[in-house]
Amino acid sequence: MELWQLDATDLAQLIRTGRASAREAVQSVLARLEAVNPAVNAVVRRLDDECLAAADAADAARARGQALGPLHGVPVTTKINVDQRGHPTDHGVVAYRDQIATEDSPVVANLRAAGAIIVGRTNAPAFSMRIFSDNALHGATLNPLDPAVTPGGSSGGAGAAVAVGIGPIAHGNDIGGSVRIPAHCCGVVGLRTAFGRVPAFNPSAPGGRPISGQLMSTQGPHTRTVRDARLALAAMARGDRRDWKWADMPLAGPPPARPLRVALVPELPGGHTHPAQAAAVRQAGRHLAAAGYAVDEVLPPDVPQVVALWHAIAATDMALGLWPLMQQVGDDDARAAMQAWLALHPPADLATYAAALQARDALQMRWLAWFEQWPLLVTPVLCHLPPALRSDTTPDGQRAVLDSMRAALIAPLLGLPGLAVPVGRHGRLRTGVQIMATRWREDLCLDAGEVIEAAEGVVAPVDPLQPARA
Repeated sequence: MELWQLDATDLAQLIRTGRASAREAVQSVLARLEAVNPAVNAVVRRLDDECLAAADAADAARARGQALGPLHGVPVTTKINVDQRGHPTDHGVVAYRDQIATEDSPVVANLRAAGAIIVGRTNAPAFSMRIFSDNALHGATLNPLDPAVTPGGSSGGAGAAVAVGIGPIAHGNDIGGSVRIPAHCCGVVGLRTAFGRVPAFNPSAPGGRPISGQLMSTQGPHTRTVRDARLALAAMARGDRRDWKWADMPLAGPPPARPLRVALVPELPGGHTHPAQAAAVRQAGRHLAAAGYAVDEVLPPDVPQVVALWHAIAATDMALGLWPLMQQVGDDDARAAMQAWLALHPPADLATYAAALQARDALQMRWLAWFEQWPLLVTPVLCHLPPALRSDTTPDGQRAVLDSMRAALIAPLLGLPGLAVPVGRHGRLRTGVQIMATRWREDLCLDAGEVIEAAEGVVAPVDPLQPARA
């Protein structure tokens, strides 16, 4: 196998033991980027000179016998909406193309501290507010499995990059599914970490974050193996006391009672679920049952209310802050998509907004109590199949997209971790599931994900399907 085909765990081991160099690993990934990125446009800023210099420094550090981090020499990518020293935090917006960060965000600093080498920056929609990774500055990222449908968003560039072998780990972030949805659409693994697990803020934005960002946004990796998601989680979660959300919690909690109970929700209440997505949930349940989990179809509390509250809080927040900015500098499709969302979910008045925040608190308590009985929950990632490109720019299209996203909104509203793993196929695409657990129990999600992965097979890099052949 060529080095770009390896997962991060194996590649780090080869570099640590001297059977491969960091330069060789980076060169291999850069060659793969050169070969496949024109077909997908996943990486929108290449960092060739910088990453080769970092690889040489990594090899020199090993030669001197210095301590090596768990990702020493491993090529990774970062998303265009986080600060990375010396590069624009452009958010996919033409007006911000020269907004150069002077300091790394904590998640970027943590990847560097673990020894990772950043080879490029991945695409996202304008202001990371769609499940389509398309913008006027960098263009559209295409799904390597089927270029007629979305690669997901907002971390679509990250999901596509990992899928085609441009690095074994790609950073993303998630406020409404933006790690899990691209992983699902591109057929890879995506981990939304628990709220507060990974420190995250942009030093270039000292004015603070909007309410929905403070309450629901998290960081996480895209990978091709579950063990790499575990490895990336440990690297990303290193603390930074400047982020009040970060919590110093162990990466593994106390052993749960056995057999561990799993609640399956193949058809999510409140709208349509495609039969292929429901079948993936039931297939995941069979894999877990065969491994000794106690599996049943059980509904958690008040799912439609959870979804409604996500919209009530996020839409009100965005209408006050991001929507005026989107109207000024966003691209046409991003404006149309947000306008359609706000028409379907109008912002609330102050009393209704306050009541929504209070209702969220009550729901969190009910759900955390429910997880005491059912430590794992398995649902679809998207309730429908991945939508066709640009289909969120009309009211009817946006309505269908939001209906599909119902399952993805649960974890952000409640601050839960969620792991997306592929299960089954539907035509060219992978179907899949998300595994959720209570706060701070990514370990339970990852354990279950490894069981499913063992049954389904490890994801291998794909050659992107060309649009002309679609």
